[in-house]
Amino acid sequence: MGLQVPALNDQDTAGKVEVNEAVFGRDYNETLIHQIVTRFLAAKRAGTKAQKTRSEVSGGGMKPWRQKGTGRARSGSTRSPIWRTGGVAFAARPRNYEQKLNKKMFRAGIRSILSELLRQDRLVVANDILPTSPKTKDFVAKLKGLDARRILIVVDSVDQNLALASRNVPYIEVVEANNLNPVLLVSAEKVIATSGALKKIEEHLA
Repeated sequence: MGLQVPALNDQDTAGKVEVNEAVFGRDYNETLIHQIVTRFLAAKRAGTKAQKTRSEVSGGGMKPWRQKGTGRARSGSTRSPIWRTGGVAFAARPRNYEQKLNKKMFRAGIRSILSELLRQDRLVVANDILPTSPKTKDFVAKLKGLDARRILIVVDSVDQNLALASRNVPYIEVVEANNLNPVLLVSAEKVIATSGALKKIEEHLA
């Protein structure tokens, strides 16, 4: 027995889509969801920060002054980290922040998020959400009834009208079903998907 994703308009019963319970009927796994979200955010970090050590900065070819008799603290090189032009004591190095996570765990986490969205009535289906013109005003009018500050629209493929109509709306994010990521799903107050997108999600996660 499958589950049903409600339509955006409750009166539009034809918009309801039956989905696979193996994908949209999973338990909420907070630990796994936290892990895949952290892994996704870590992978987006550039990790390109770099600083120079005392062996890389210029200068330091000779001792600044003699060891004794000057009244000043002894010093052996102007490259020392305590000097203004010296190197950094614990210099940062370019690094890779990616965390290992196998595909089985990632897909299980996405299934858990989708299931929780459905239980909280934050996941709806709307086949007529796609705009027929590139005008942003007409597209926003279709979403006027939704009381959400951040809307995620999941489609099987993004056409030109949808890309043009949604690109200037800050609270609307459009993504193809094959490019779903945990951060977009978790941060969205309302997820609107087409029936074709739901089928693609099932094929990928079942």
